[in-house]
Amino acid sequence: MSVQHLTKENFELVTGEGKSLVDFWASWCGPCRMLAPTIDALGEKYEGKVKVCKVDVDAQPELAARFGVMSIPTLVVLENGKEVTRVIGLRPMEDIERLLV
Repeated sequence: MSVQHLTKENFELVTGEGKSLVDFWASWCGPCRMLAPTIDALGEKYEGKVKVCKVDVDAQPELAARFGVMSIPTLVVLENGKEVTRVIGLRPMEDIERLLV
């Protein structure tokens, strides 16, 4: 599975080691839907190197609150469970890839 869907139950297990890209999104969000193919492509391209994950803010409000997500899409990069950077809004794949190197 290239893109993993995170919940409060599996978040620590999945993101606790290595590098992770977490997309905070919602199904009603137009820019989130526009970003979805990019996230899927990144999941395939970086499989085995970076964990590419999604958090539905409506289904997981605790995770959204924990990361202070006020606008979506919000992309958070974690290393060993700790946030290293974030961007808000629709971004091209090249911009997101720069966050992962």
